[in-house]
Amino acid sequence: MPKLPAPPVPAALKAPPPRPGDGNGKATPLDHAAEAGISVVDWVDERTSLSGAARWMMFRKVPKGTNWFYTLGSATMFAFLSQAVTGVFLAMFYKPDPSGGAYESIRHVTNEVFLGQFVRGMHKWGSSVMVILVFLHMGRTFFFGAYKYPRELNWLIGVVLLILTMVMSFTGYLLPFDQRAYWATIVGVNINGTGPLLGPYLSDFLRGGPEFGAVTLSRFYAIHMMLVPGLIAALIGAHLYLVAKLGTTAPPWLKAEKNPELRKAKA
Repeated sequence: MPKLPAPPVPAALKAPPPRPGDGNGKATPLDHAAEAGISVVDWVDERTSLSGAARWMMFRKVPKGTNWFYTLGSATMFAFLSQAVTGVFLAMFYKPDPSGGAYESIRHVTNEVFLGQFVRGMHKWGSSVMVILVFLHMGRTFFFGAYKYPRELNWLIGVVLLILTMVMSFTGYLLPFDQRAYWATIVGVNINGTGPLLGPYLSDFLRGGPEFGAVTLSRFYAIHMMLVPGLIAALIGAHLYLVAKLGTTAPPWLKAEKNPELRKAKA
C-alpha cells in the first residue's frame, strides 16, 4: 500500500528557522536577547498597529532642494523637550514660597545638588535658545511661503506656539524670585495692563490680585509648569500631524520642472 505524504503544515505552526549563532549552529545569549526584543516589539505592534502610524509619519516625500533651514522646526521641538526634562528635575526641588523658599530652593539646586548647576544652566539658557529657534523657524516659514494654501491652519498653530513660548519664558523669569526677576516681572505685568480692553483684566489675572504676593508666584508657577507646557505639547502634536499630511514646500528659488509629456498630451 503506497504511503501517503504528510499533510502540509500551516506557516503559523511551523518552527521559526534557526537564527545565526556563533558559527557552530548554536545561538549566543546576545542572539536570544535580540530575538526577545523583536518578539516584544512585534507583540506591542500587533495590539497597537503603531508601525503603520510610524511609517506614515517618517516615510514621506521630500521636495527637491530641502536643506538645513528645514531642520529649524525639529530643533525647536528638541529644545522644548530639553526644557521639559530639565524643568521636571528643577520642579523636584523648587518651592513656590515668596518669603524666601523660592530663592533658597534655587540656591540649593545651584550650589548643593549634584549636577544642579548644570541642569539649571541648561534650563536657563535653553529657554533663550528655544525663543531664538522658534523665531527663526517662523521666519523660514514666512520667507519660503510655507504659510500659503493648504497650510494656513498649520501657520496659525505656529503663531499660537510662538505666543505660548513667549508666555512660558515670561512666567519662568519670576520663579527664582530675586530682585531682578521681581522688578522685571512688575514691569512686564504693567506693560500688559496698558493693552486695550483686556489689558487691565490680564494684569489683575497675572498678579492674582491688586499687588504682587504669594498668589502671584503660585500662579506664575502653575502657568509655567502645567498649563503652557500642556498646550504646547498638544499643539506640537497637531502641528506634526499637519506637516506629515500636507508635506513641506520646496524653496521659492526652485522652479517646477516642465514635463514635456504633459505638453504633448495637451496638444
